[in-house]
Amino acid sequence: MFWAMVASILGGTLLLAGIPKLRDRDGLLTVVKGYRLLPDRMERVVAGSLPLVEVLVGTALILGIAGVWAASGAALLFAAFTFGLTVNLARGRRDLDCGCFAFSAHEVPRIGWFHAARAASFAVTALVLAATHPSGIAPLEQLIGASAGLLIVLAVVAVVQIRSVVHFGRRPVDDYLTSASIRLRAVSTESKYGS
Repeated sequence: MFWAMVASILGGTLLLAGIPKLRDRDGLLTVVKGYRLLPDRMERVVAGSLPLVEVLVGTALILGIAGVWAASGAALLFAAFTFGLTVNLARGRRDLDCGCFAFSAHEVPRIGWFHAARAASFAVTALVLAATHPSGIAPLEQLIGASAGLLIVLAVVAVVQIRSVVHFGRRPVDDYLTSASIRLRAVSTESKYGS
């Protein structure tokens, strides 16, 4: 069950990365070109095939299909991501869109060592999964493990989304709106009573 849970966490991560890329191939091509690691023709091949590979490997990990092969594929994907990030960070190129989960349309794109460390930890985890794949997982164990793994992924996504809105140590968004609300009520009162 533990193997299935960890595999589902990796699989869910790959699905979260791959699905947005399926919808924005041009954005992905721009990100791949930004890394300056591949010849022009290979950049197009990678941008065209990467989302599909991420979705297929992620789905296989979640469903427990081709366990060793799926985990090995995930290890290769995450190792390639680690390589691309590390090479560019070593070159001093931080102003890149990571391209990890979605493309930064509203934020200034920036990569850091955190991104490389995260990809490396996923690569090592996938490699361990490939090396320790159990000989047989009962369907019920696979279902329970996959469900637990996907719940963990959803919880992390929820925390990240909440963290993007609420910043501890700073005033919440509602506090910024309070003064505007007070001014709006004052204007409304003035116009109502003709002051």
